[in-house]
Amino acid sequence: MSQVDAITKADSAFSAEADEKILKFESTFGAHHYGRVNLVVRHARAQWLYNAENSRYLDCLSAYSAVNQGHHHPEIVKALITALQDNYASVISNVVYTDSLGIFLDRLANLVPQMGLRFGNNGNKVLPKNGGVESVGTAIKLARCYGYKEKGITDGQQEIIAFENNFHGRTITAIAMSTNKKYKEGFGPLTPGFKIAPFGDLSEVEKLVTKNTSAILVEPMQGEGGMYPAPEGFLKGLRELCDKQNIFLIFDEIQVGLGRTGKMFAFEHDGVVPDGIILGKALSGGLVPVSAFITNSKIMDMVFQPGRDGSTFGGYPLACVAGTAALGVIVDEKLPQNAQKIGKILKSKIDEIASRSSHVKEVRGSGLFIGIEVKDGDAMSFCRKLLDLGMLCNDSHGHTIRISPPLIIDETDVDYIAERLEKVLVD
Repeated sequence: MSQVDAITKADSAFSAEADEKILKFESTFGAHHYGRVNLVVRHARAQWLYNAENSRYLDCLSAYSAVNQGHHHPEIVKALITALQDNYASVISNVVYTDSLGIFLDRLANLVPQMGLRFGNNGNKVLPKNGGVESVGTAIKLARCYGYKEKGITDGQQEIIAFENNFHGRTITAIAMSTNKKYKEGFGPLTPGFKIAPFGDLSEVEKLVTKNTSAILVEPMQGEGGMYPAPEGFLKGLRELCDKQNIFLIFDEIQVGLGRTGKMFAFEHDGVVPDGIILGKALSGGLVPVSAFITNSKIMDMVFQPGRDGSTFGGYPLACVAGTAALGVIVDEKLPQNAQKIGKILKSKIDEIASRSSHVKEVRGSGLFIGIEVKDGDAMSFCRKLLDLGMLCNDSHGHTIRISPPLIIDETDVDYIAERLEKVLVD
């Protein structure tokens, strides 16, 4: 599947500054908070990134699933340009209404299955924010208030169970849940109220449950943690536990939702539905920051009233225009179905390569969310070799090569990926 190219002239770059100067600017004036490879991207289109010489690189990272629709999808770009030119893109105070927000909320609330059906078939409500970690914070606020109001937990004693090797962002509260020392060291005191269980171990989760347990927060498939799908039956077990103990179940699908794993939502693979879901990244097609927390209307209304939450840019018109167009592309172009179809072909080819490789320990994943764990634990060394061959990847948890291209790729792109993996993984 390929995007229709609506651009009639050659792509240009933001500047004509030499790569060496850009790298110097970054080194001199930027915080060194990312480990980078020496590629300066000048423009991006569909599944491809281009440097100053117009050499192209297949984007197999997709900005951690932010561009499931591909870079600069023409339908999303058109919607944004029209909004800017026709003067309905600017941020407006939340004391008034905008049609762009109302329409976006309607589309998203009705795309998601009924959340928290045990609270009644009341419909869903959406609380929009900007970056994904903001919606993680929203979910935590709601979960704690749920424990306080619904379960009678003393305020300040609420507990949330999260999981080893999780990634929910890097705010002080998000890293308080992390088990990655690098994310946490030196940033204390961290937010209290979290207990950590091994990912996939239901019996250990049960041991952590107390009368103060408000919620369980889990990624149905871990991305940064090493590209691990939840073990079979684990999510169903969490659902049953939460129903039995009146615990609020939250799925973080910022990276794995919106078609990435071959279904619209990753939880659909396991036939369970959470009480709340966190979405972001691909929610705007990668063009403006948009995220959202979605839950049962009854619970949203119980927790949030005027003054209890707010965000100047959360749900502002340009973001909503992007979000509405981005959701339309996912549905209209059947991107989850393409991810499932092409993902099966790609994983089959990777499995075959792995069977002949002395470097590969395991291949895992679903749809176009595939991890290749290497035996020596240094996945980044292989990612650098792949970059030299025109393919951008990154490591996950150090030991796993992340393969997560835009969901628009076709079998030609699968061959491109397989040829390069063959070169770096097979001696």
